[in-house]
Amino acid sequence: MAVDRQTVDLSEHPDLVVIYLGVRVRRPRLLGLGPQIPKSWRQQPDGLLLHEDPIWSLIPHLGMRQYWRDFDSLERWSRSSPHRLGWQQFIKDAGGTVLAGNRI
Repeated sequence: MAVDRQTVDLSEHPDLVVIYLGVRVRRPRLLGLGPQIPKSWRQQPDGLLLHEDPIWSLIPHLGMRQYWRDFDSLERWSRSSPHRLGWQQFIKDAGGTVLAGNRI
């Protein structure tokens, strides 16, 4: 099978930010957050270019990858309501999850 190589021109997005967020579920209580997560990005916040939900393993490990126009857009959205309030609630009670994230 031939390799399908692709090159992406990112010159329109010189300040592109890619974030990976992962959550390992230890107790199914996290499922209560399920509807809130897609709702947050489906509102198309300014600066969000693409949201993806990759599957990283067969162990209950949920993840998402987001592409943002620039860091300022990401930071402005992450500090706004209701996103900020959701994180405050999550930090008070993580519901049996382990959170991991990276910014590239």
